[in-house]
Amino acid sequence: MSVDEISLFLNPVAGRGRATKYAESIIAEFRNHGISVNLTESVAERDLEEKVYRAATNGSKTIIVAGGDGSVHEAVNGILQAGTDSALGIIPVGTGNDFAKAIKASRDWRMAARVIAGKIRDNTPARRIDVGKMNQRYFANGAGIGFDAKINGIAKKYDWPIGDLVYLLAVFEGLWDGVTTPTVKIRAADYAYDGPITLANISNGPWVGGMFHIAPMAQVDDGFFDLIIADPMSRARILPLIPKLMRGSHIGKPGIHHLQLDTFSLSSTAPLPNHLDGESQPLQSEFKIQMLRNALRIL
Repeated sequence: MSVDEISLFLNPVAGRGRATKYAESIIAEFRNHGISVNLTESVAERDLEEKVYRAATNGSKTIIVAGGDGSVHEAVNGILQAGTDSALGIIPVGTGNDFAKAIKASRDWRMAARVIAGKIRDNTPARRIDVGKMNQRYFANGAGIGFDAKINGIAKKYDWPIGDLVYLLAVFEGLWDGVTTPTVKIRAADYAYDGPITLANISNGPWVGGMFHIAPMAQVDDGFFDLIIADPMSRARILPLIPKLMRGSHIGKPGIHHLQLDTFSLSSTAPLPNHLDGESQPLQSEFKIQMLRNALRIL
C-alpha cells in the first residue's frame, strides 16, 4: 500500500474541541511507522463528508478519520456515496465513540492511531462490516426514531467538557420536558406492528450515547439490525429503566421488544425526531431502513 494514498481527516470540534490538541501527536504516530499523512481539517457540518467523498473519488484507498461518531457518519457517507472501496480507519477523539466500541477499536486515541499505522505498514487486509441506510443516508452505528432522537438533540446543545454525562443529563431534561408516544406502523417481511411507541432504535453496534448498552447482542458484521422498540412509557416507568439501559439488562423486560431484521419500514401520521449515528436529521414521517451487508472496509 503506497503511503501517498493515506489521507487523515480531523474534525477540530470533536470531543468538545479536544481533537485539535491531538493532531500533531496523531501525525507523529504515523511518521513513526514510516507513513506520511496528508491532514485535512473540516470547517463546517458536512464539510468532512464532502472532502472524504472527493478523496475517495480521486483514488484514495485509505481514509483515516480522527473524530467522534458524527465524523464517522460523514466519512461513511462520503465513501459510500463515492461508490469506492476505500478502507476506513477510526481514531476516536469524540464524546461517545460508540462506533469505535462497536468495531472493538481502542478507545485510546494514541493506541488507535498506532494500531492503524501498524496495519497500513504491514498491509494487513481490512475487514468488512455492515452499514445501514435510512431513506437516502447511510449510518454505521445506529439510527433512532422518537424519544432517543429527542435526547440526542438535547445533548447537542451542551458544550460542557463532561464526556458521556451530557447524554445522561439530556435524558433527564427530555423526561422533564415530556415523553411523546407517537402512533406508528412498522412493516417487515414477517413482522407488522400498528400502535404507539416511545422509541424505535435501529442498532448496528451495541452502544448509543456513550454509556447506554441499547443492544448488547448487536454485531456490525452479522447481516442484521437489532431493532429495539419501547412501548408507551411514562416518566415513572422510564426512570428505573435508565440503569438497566446502561448495563444492557433491559432486554426482555416488560415493554421492551427486540427483533432482528435486515429491511423494514416505519411510518407515522406526524413527523418524528430521528438521528443517524447521533446526528440529528430533519423531522420525517416515512422511514425505509435497509441493511447493506459487507458494504464497508474497516482497518
